[in-house]
Amino acid sequence: MRALAPSLTRSAQAVAHAVASDPAGCARLTVTALAQRTGTSEATVVRTARLLGYAGYRDLRLALAALAALATRPESGPEPVAEAGAAPAPAPPPAVTADIAVDDPLADVVAKLAHAEAQALTDTAAGLDLTQLAAAVTALATAHRIDVYGFGACAPVGQDLAQKLLRIGLLAHAPSDPQLAVTGGVQLGPGDVALALTPSGAPEDDDVIEPLRTASARGATTIALTTRPDSPVTRHADLVLTTPAAGETPLRPAALAGRTGQLLVTDCLFVGVAQRTYERAAPALAATREALAHRHHRPHPSRPDPQEPA
Repeated sequence: MRALAPSLTRSAQAVAHAVASDPAGCARLTVTALAQRTGTSEATVVRTARLLGYAGYRDLRLALAALAALATRPESGPEPVAEAGAAPAPAPPPAVTADIAVDDPLADVVAKLAHAEAQALTDTAAGLDLTQLAAAVTALATAHRIDVYGFGACAPVGQDLAQKLLRIGLLAHAPSDPQLAVTGGVQLGPGDVALALTPSGAPEDDDVIEPLRTASARGATTIALTTRPDSPVTRHADLVLTTPAAGETPLRPAALAGRTGQLLVTDCLFVGVAQRTYERAAPALAATREALAHRHHRPHPSRPDPQEPA
């Protein structure tokens, strides 16, 4: 729902917001009652249910009821009965949210961020299309050359993926400049792969859309990693991988908050490729590990070797 909300009409957003805010309550409402609650029409409710991937409102209600039951299910047996004279049980800790206040103690900041990161990983894994992921792994594993486009907050994620692929023997690049990305896209062709990382994939994010469009026109396999499956960047993508839209707070921009999901997906891509190409990947990893170890033990040119005489 968070991923689709920006692309929905205002009335459909009202329905999606009501469902996301109170799944248990909405599960008990008829289509007419939910339309009245949200100030929309029955047709809008049904259309929103279909946009969310359900055949109709009935299927959405069943899913909401199951979700509500899961959320309220006790994790263990019934509460033990306190003995007479025993001290009262401690109050449960307050719910942790990602809304970090300016005056929050550092311990609360750590707890809230850890909760938000864990939730982002859970949401990303739950919403990942495994068919698209498997196809992306196959394309990367058999590619002659791989270009990864990611700028701004996405740049470290793209560079991390390119470096990992390079270490298992694949020819991978993550250009740091949009013009270099377009130039590289022109050099791609059938058998190559271009992967674009963008939080929204909106028209204004042309830095990644343009090189992906160029690579697609040249016949390369194109992959988009974005929060919106219907965003403009996906028009030039053969494969689309999505991550949940991250909530933005004054102290944590959405682009940074969404990086956790991107890292999980790119790690899944890397591990999947390493599995597919293990006979080549294992020796390549060993060679790069040995080369780096040798470099770290080599004396710095400006510093004398402590084992050599002065």
